[in-house]
Amino acid sequence: MSQDIVADGLNMIRNAKKARKDVVVIKRISNLLIEVLKIMKQKGAIKRYKIDGKEKSLEITIGDLFECKAIKPRFSVGKGNIEKYRRRYLPARNIGIMIVSTNKGLITHEEAQEEQIGGSLIAYFY
Repeated sequence: MSQDIVADGLNMIRNAKKARKDVVVIKRISNLLIEVLKIMKQKGAIKRYKIDGKEKSLEITIGDLFECKAIKPRFSVGKGNIEKYRRRYLPARNIGIMIVSTNKGLITHEEAQEEQIGGSLIAYFY
């Protein structure tokens, strides 16, 4: 286990998907990881997640997901450079989502382009 809880969580989800598991339990949680999971749930990559406050764990049911990874190092992108990183990390034009941390919270790269704001790249999935 590393110090990056988001990267560890996404790796556990990806490994469970490759092992054809439907449910994965993550023992370490953070607010950033929960916000990433909210976006993934909105886009259908995971079906649901349940937070267990006593054991400080997450139970995640995997949905329509092929790949998910944290972006390391967390590149800072301006409003004009999001397209360059989208081409680097996502397989095709209308496939996949990059998660960007902005001063308005975590949003998708599509929302960041619409609002003309930049931020720091956190993760991507498709």
